[in-house]
Amino acid sequence: MNKTKTVGFIPTMGALHAGHVSLIHRAQQENDKTVVSIFVNPTQFDKPDDFEKYPRSINDDLTLLSTLNVDEVLTPSVSEMYPDGGAYTVVENQLSSQMCGAFRPGHFSGMLTIVLKLLIKVRPTRAYFGKKDYQQLELVRGLVKAFFLETEIVGCPIKREPSQLAYSSRNNRLSPIQRETAIACALALKNAPSSVEAAEQISALGARVDYVEEWRGRRLAAFRLGEGANEVRLIDNVPLENPASHEITQLNSDKTFA
Repeated sequence: MNKTKTVGFIPTMGALHAGHVSLIHRAQQENDKTVVSIFVNPTQFDKPDDFEKYPRSINDDLTLLSTLNVDEVLTPSVSEMYPDGGAYTVVENQLSSQMCGAFRPGHFSGMLTIVLKLLIKVRPTRAYFGKKDYQQLELVRGLVKAFFLETEIVGCPIKREPSQLAYSSRNNRLSPIQRETAIACALALKNAPSSVEAAEQISALGARVDYVEEWRGRRLAAFRLGEGANEVRLIDNVPLENPASHEITQLNSDKTFA
């Protein structure tokens, strides 16, 4: 009797990069079949212009996935994923209001809703998420537990450029100057002796700090570069050497240090 085939699933919003590739390789190592979805989910964007500007490279993505020998690629339409027009949504009432949730109203509800739909649609053995979106990862783990889903959620290490900037689809929108600032911010987050000093250093570099918080053994941050139509919001996190400490520095997005 043939054993049941295992399925590894990587949900993405496209604009694929080395971080996504590392998730795919992990899934291929641990499963018989690998499935990738590409869907830019409109309900997890708190600003309509951010949704419109989100990087899209579907042809390049499909070519890359073909070279990686992915077994199946899902590219659903908005109407397919939201046949009810978004009438039914998933709402988490605790963690989703903190950190990124405090600055992006509705973001995590949109994310959890589409992840639940995709997990039901694909029914994977395992689903793979990068730890760069650490709050997202923990919320998805809670979602699976709360709704009795059988999928194992696998958190994978952050993939970084040689500069130590974490790979992100949003990096495609950075100007050369913004990229250098983002690299310096990533290094400040890692090397500062405290979250307060990390926030001060990131702000001094010209970024607008949403928050720097030490939570569950990691230092997490979100900051914004550029103004108006050129604004790019990045998130990152690093493991703490002393995870017993717990500091919070949460700022309004328009506040800077003196």
